[in-house]
Amino acid sequence: MCDRVAWLSSVTVTSVQVVVHAHTEGDWTVLTVAGELDVVGAPQLRQSVMDAVKDGNHRLALDLSGVDFVDSFGIGVLVGALKRVRLLDGDLIVVVPEPRVRRVLEVCDLDRVFTLHRSLVDALATV
Repeated sequence: MCDRVAWLSSVTVTSVQVVVHAHTEGDWTVLTVAGELDVVGAPQLRQSVMDAVKDGNHRLALDLSGVDFVDSFGIGVLVGALKRVRLLDGDLIVVVPEPRVRRVLEVCDLDRVFTLHRSLVDALATV
C-alpha cells in the first residue's frame, strides 16, 4: 500500500483551462468558448455567463466552436445558463459544430431543450 501511495503522489495532473471571450453581435452577447467544459473548465463559463447577465445582457449566444469535450459539469452550466437568461425574459442560442460534443448533447436529449446551430452566422440569422 505504501508503494501505491508513493506512486499516486508522483502523478502529474495537467488541467486544461477554458478560455471565454465576449463580444457583441447586434442584440446578442456572444461568449466564444475554447477548451474543455469539464469539472475544471465549466466554472469559468458559468462565471462568464453570470457576469454577462449581471451586466444586463439577457440574449446570449454560446459559441462552443472551440470546445472539444463536455461532461456533466459542462452540461449543467449550459442548462443553468438557459435558466438564468429565461428568468430574465432573455434567450440563449448554442453553436456546436464539433460532432462529438453535439452527440453528447443529443444523447442527453438537450437538442430538445436547445436549438443547436452549426455556426454563429447561422444561429444569429435564425433569431
